[in-house]
Formats: sequence, C-alpha cells, structure tokens
Amino acid sequence: MKKLALHTQILIGMTLGLIFGMICLEFEALAGFTIDFIKPVGTIFIRSLKMVAVPLVLASLIIGVANIGDVSKLSRMGGKTLGIFVITTIISITVGLSLVAVMKPGHKLPEETRQNLMSLYNTNAENRISAAEEVKTRGPLQPLVDMVPDNVFSATTQNSKMLQVVFFAILIGVGLLQVPKEKGITVLNFFNGINDVIVKIVQYIMLIAPYGVFALIASLIIEIAGDNPDKAWELLYALLWYTVTVITGMFLMMIIVYPILIRYFSKIRYMEFFKAIRPAMLLGFSTSSSTATLPVTMERVEKHLGVAEEVTSFVLPLGATINMNGTSLYQGISAVFIAQAMGLEMSLSSQITIVLTATLAAVGTAGVPGAGLVMLVIVLEAVGIPAAGIALIMAPERILDMVRTMVNITGDASTTVVVASTEGKLDPDFSKTQLAE
Repeated sequence: MKKLALHTQILIGMTLGLIFGMICLEFEALAGFTIDFIKPVGTIFIRSLKMVAVPLVLASLIIGVANIGDVSKLSRMGGKTLGIFVITTIISITVGLSLVAVMKPGHKLPEETRQNLMSLYNTNAENRISAAEEVKTRGPLQPLVDMVPDNVFSATTQNSKMLQVVFFAILIGVGLLQVPKEKGITVLNFFNGINDVIVKIVQYIMLIAPYGVFALIASLIIEIAGDNPDKAWELLYALLWYTVTVITGMFLMMIIVYPILIRYFSKIRYMEFFKAIRPAMLLGFSTSSSTATLPVTMERVEKHLGVAEEVTSFVLPLGATINMNGTSLYQGISAVFIAQAMGLEMSLSSQITIVLTATLAAVGTAGVPGAGLVMLVIVLEAVGIPAAGIALIMAPERILDMVRTMVNITGDASTTVVVASTEGKLDPDFSKTQLAE
C-alpha cells in the first residue's frame, strides 16, 4: 500500500484533531486526558522546531553569503541581486502587515475567546508588557545596538536573540569571501555539512508533524472552547479570514509588484513571463520546495525567457537560498494575526522588528517544506509572541506553504530577468520566439 504524502498526513492530523477536540468537549474525563497526555506531543513538536532554528539560520546564511563567489561580484551583479532581494522582501512584508492591519483577521475572534487565549499564555504576555515598558526608555538607535552580540555563544542559546546570530553569520560569510579560497573551503564545507544535517533533521521533525498538529489542535480546541463548542467554530471562522488575508497578499505580489519590476526593467510582457515559468511555478506549488524546483526554474528562465546562463547560474541558486518573498509575507501576517488573536497589541517598534527579523530570517530559510514554519518561530520569538501560537495557523499551513513557494519561485525568476536586462544579458526576442513555438 502506497504511503500517504506528508501534506496529506498533516491535513488528516489537523482534521482528526479538530474532530477529537470537539468530541472531548462532551466528555470532561477525555478532555483532561488530552491535556495531560496528548498535548505534550504538540509541545515536543514546537520545541523541536525551536531546537533547529539557530543552527539552520547560522549555517544557511553563512552558505548563502559565501556562495556569492567573491567580493568583486558583490560590486555589480551581486549588489543588484541582493538589493532586489532585500527590496522585494521588505515590500512583501509591508504588504502583509498592511493587509493584516486592514482586514484584522485576529479580531474576528470574540473578545472572550481572545481573553481565553491571553490567559493561556499569561506569563508570556506579562513578559511582553515588561519588555514594551523597557523599549520606551531606550534610545532611537538601540535596535542597531541590540543586533551586535557581546557574546555570540550566549546569543545562540536564545531564539529571541536571532538577529544577533544573523549579524554574526553575515560577518562570517563576508569573511569567507575575503580569505584565500583554500583556507575558507574547509569552513564552508563544515557549514555545508551542518546545513545538510539540519535540513535532514527538519525532515525528521516534519514526520511527527501530523501527530504534533493533531495534539495542538485538539488541546487548543479544549482550552479555548471550555464548555462552549461555539467558541471552536468562532476560531475556525477567524482562520478562514487569516487564510484569505495571506492569499490576498500573495496575489498582490504576483499581479502588481513583480509585473512592475519586469515591465520597468525589461521589455518582456508579464503574461509572456508567466507562461514561460508556469511549469516551475506548478512544480513549486506541488512540492513546496524552491530548492527541488531549481533545475526546472533555471531551464525555463534560460530557454524560454532568453536569460544568459551566467546570470541564471548565479542569481537563481542564490535566490533559492535567500530570496523568500512569499515566506516573508506569510510570516508578517501570521505574527500579527497570532498577536491579534491573543489580544496582544503590536507597537510600531514591534512591527519594525517583524520587518527586520522576517527579512533576515528569509535569508536563512531553507528551500524545503516546513522550513518556513521554523523561521516563523524565530519571528514570533523576536517580538515576544508565544511560539505555541503557531497552533492557531496550522490548519491551513499546507496550502499556504504551497502558495508561498510558488510566489518565492516567481520572485526569483523576476529578479533574474531584471538583473539580466540591466547587465545586457537578456534577449527578449528569444523569449517571444520560444513562446510562439
């Protein structure tokens, strides 16, 4: 008998967790059993994600920076590529934060339900309030000061200090570009090995995802609803609004942001561009992996859009490693949605921190299924939102993972076209010829 795909298992786990949680509302003894013996499985799942967050970011980011090649490439093609990556990532997060501020999906929950969520994570909320009071007394440049660790080993033991880890990883990556290749290759190979091992561990963790999702959803339903099943349906209604908000943001990136980039910097029409990379987009949608889709993306961009191989071989692998527009948008919306659902206020400084953290975390997001969830934990930790809040968004996670991967791939291809056009390495007539055949 053929084994079910992981995403199917997760959907089944989510559905069974919802059904089981609703049944538990009718039986007090069963509800107590769930909290005591089933919920810990979900807690282990959350802790596992936290466990790999720091090494995943550290290794992926060092490799991403070091793979640029040399400092001279950074001055032109590398500078353009990284610049577009950063700008589009910031735009995607801003679009996400704007949408979630307007649509307020977390506010679709009644006040009583939000209060219940708040009480579940009361300690975290109190810590957040205390931290907010401290921020008021800080100077305007304190966030920059906080990015520089005074002890990098201490920073790697706390997910809340992930920006310090990112800063240190960037320095190592730049340093590897400037030391003799024969000396730096040992260090790079070490982190490549670490990265491969961590990606494998993430795959192992995702094997328990169906059980973790089941435990999280079932216990969450019990803890939120109490003796009133209607509260569970109110949570699902809010999740529908959350899903619509995320997909709307992705749609805006696809039909507004990327078309503007392509039309402004090249002569390729967006529909031509879309038709050329459609197979790669569909593959990314089905696999939820920009890394697995990379060979197809490179083939479509080179042979169907007329981009020179020297550009695709540089920009697309780098993009599959550090350019995650869809993931960043999703992280921004998810963080604010969870905060709204828990009744936590998001200050301007917190939202700026989300932009910075999601932008830099995107650089360390491996292009494999489940890695975006690990990065979301980092974003939540950075702004003091309880990481267990990801239980609220696990239900639609798989479909959103598929959609954001498609956006990530489209963003990589768009950047490649822009860089090639500005470098004189794009033949628009070639793409038209290929599309006409």
